[in-house]
This record gives sequence, structure tokens and C-alpha cells, in this order.
Amino acid sequence: MAINPYFNDYVGEQSLLNDLVIETIKATGRDVVYIPRQYMNLDQTLGEDTQGSKFTKGYPIEMYLSDTQQFGGQRDIVSKFGIQLTDRINLVLSKTRFEQEVCSKETNITRPREGDLIYFPMMEYMFEINFVEDKQPFFQFGKLTTYNKTCEIINYSHKTISTVITNIDQTQSDLKVNVYRDWE
Repeated sequence: MAINPYFNDYVGEQSLLNDLVIETIKATGRDVVYIPRQYMNLDQTLGEDTQGSKFTKGYPIEMYLSDTQQFGGQRDIVSKFGIQLTDRINLVLSKTRFEQEVCSKETNITRPREGDLIYFPMMEYMFEINFVEDKQPFFQFGKLTTYNKTCEIINYSHKTISTVITNIDQTQSDLKVNVYRDWE
């Protein structure tokens, strides 16, 4: 059965849907800070940074927390290596707002990247992006309007967080000292 030839141009509906998504995220979402990763010495073969990464810029943006009940993941686990925090959250971000707030200022960033950080000022938590789903919901009106991100609480290892936002820098330096002090 062929598709209807009278309903194949969704340009007006795409614009309306995009505006509604942005308005909904601004109304029901949370203000967060997107912090892109800067690689110091990226090994192209293994895809890791041998010298550690730096995080020096932060971009305030709104995101929708799709899991409103509680954190996901396996909760805190006590293992032979110590306590492991595996709290996870799922966030929804408007593609248009990301292009306006981040891509316009960072020419090498075209979408949220795995390894970048999200800071929640409300909880003073830092999350690392583990996975970015850019195909869901599947092409409403022939266009994608959101990114869905799965994030996990940050694991401090050779990361230098030194943004110009004092709340982030102070909170993270305090937490980093406490994490390292527990191991001594």
C-alpha cells in the first residue's frame, strides 16, 4: 500500500513539535551545566587519554530528568575494591537548544559526547555521559528533536575539573579530596 501523497510534507509540524519540546523541557526540566571533555593526549587506537582529561568550560542548559522516581543502576556496591557508586540517570535534551548553547561556541562538538560531564547544581552531583541515544523517539514528523542520555555518577581518575564556575570547582575539589582521603 502506498503512502498518501497529500500528507508527506511536515515542515510546519516539525517546527511546531520542536518548539513544543523546547517549551516542555524548559517548563519541567532542570538547569544543569554541560561540561565538555578536553583530551590531553588521545590514543587513537585504544580511544583513551593516557595523560588524563581536562574539563575547563561549562555551559548552562536545561535538561529533562526522565527518571523522576529515583536513581537507576545497581545502587552502591561494596566490593573488594571498596565502595562503588553506580547511580544512573536518564536525561532528555533538545537538539536545537544544544546547538544554540554548546555547538555555537565549540566548533568541534556536534552532539553530546560520551565522556562529557553533566553537573546538577540542585544536588551538587557530577555525572558522566555513558551513552547518547539520538534515534529515539523515532523520527516524529520525519525529524529528530531530542537526545536521550544515560549518565552515571562520576568516577574520579586522572580528571582535572577546573571550570570558571566556582560552585562546580569547589564542590568537586572537596569531593575529590574526600575520595582520596578515604583510601589513605
